[in-house]
Amino acid sequence: MNLTRRSFLGSLGAGTAAAALHPLAFASAAAATTADSSSARPARTDVRLNGNENAYGPTARVKQAMQEALSQGHRYPDDARKEFLALVARTHRVPTEQVVIGCGSVELLHAAARAFTGPKKKLVTASPTFEEIGKVAEGLGAPVVRVPLAKNFSHDLAAMREKMGDDTGLVYICNPNNPTASLTPRAELDVFIAQLPAQTYVLIDEAYHHFATDSRDYVSFLDRPALNDRVIVLRTFSKAHGLAGMRLGYGIGARAAIERMTQEVGGRENGNVAVLRGAMVAMQDEPSTQLAVRRNAADRTEFMKQAERRKLTPIPSYANFAMMDIGRPVPAVIEQFKKRGVLVGRPFPPFDTYLRVSFGRPEDMKAFWHAWDQIPAIASRG
Repeated sequence: MNLTRRSFLGSLGAGTAAAALHPLAFASAAAATTADSSSARPARTDVRLNGNENAYGPTARVKQAMQEALSQGHRYPDDARKEFLALVARTHRVPTEQVVIGCGSVELLHAAARAFTGPKKKLVTASPTFEEIGKVAEGLGAPVVRVPLAKNFSHDLAAMREKMGDDTGLVYICNPNNPTASLTPRAELDVFIAQLPAQTYVLIDEAYHHFATDSRDYVSFLDRPALNDRVIVLRTFSKAHGLAGMRLGYGIGARAAIERMTQEVGGRENGNVAVLRGAMVAMQDEPSTQLAVRRNAADRTEFMKQAERRKLTPIPSYANFAMMDIGRPVPAVIEQFKKRGVLVGRPFPPFDTYLRVSFGRPEDMKAFWHAWDQIPAIASRG
């Protein structure tokens, strides 16, 4: 039955009804009614293994810094922004003019698409990879060329190079790659970058950087910069630092390239004082970052062990998630997991039979494997 203002007042006593005629009183009473009805039906809490999030969250020190920063919420974040830019610049040994801040690295992907692609400037990217920049470029009218990954799931750099020409404005490389968690060796990337057309920029997305540092094939382009001023590198606080919901990332490149991206994010005015303060604590807390890396490595090892027991062979992972061929179309399987309270990654065409699973806490992963063993269509593989 719909609760109208008249029926609501009619259900009250005279004195209460008179008080409820005040709009604020009516709003409060209606809100209380809604709260009471919702409290009788507690929301279901799903196990979230679908977003490549850090299930452990930020450290207590990071949360404290953000909480304390709320007292300055009525002030513009100019000071915090300058301090953050200075910290990033100092950490990576570049001037602050070579740093751009984004609302997560996704905002910077949008900025790069607007700065370097367009109707006459092509984007070359892998398939599958993180789709955001391709979607934005297409919205701008840019030709988007998607090159299938190599057989070992690395970027097929030779094939990508063949698709490039004088009309190529930007190349996007996510390394480690999302959704495959696979790695493209730095040595191969160096050769590829040396062959870039003169007007082409390359965007290296290092969102999962921290989880790949134990590989001899991986070297960050911020730790060892490329000898090319058209390489732009992105980092985010969403993964190892556990701040996905806070939305903060940064990009580093040559001044001219960063200036173009800065214009596309609305100049040098973006930033959130609480997030910036928390991120600065996280960035300088190396022991906690290394703890997050070791914890992820342990979760990854356990996932691979459980997969092997079920005769599964995930793609070797250098991230905080894994992808594996389950031998059947994934949409129906995703729904089966959802019915059991477990959220897993969405479909990633053309890998139509591959399931992406983010690593959660041990209890989350137990729930995942319990659900797996309950789904006859896939459990029968083991």
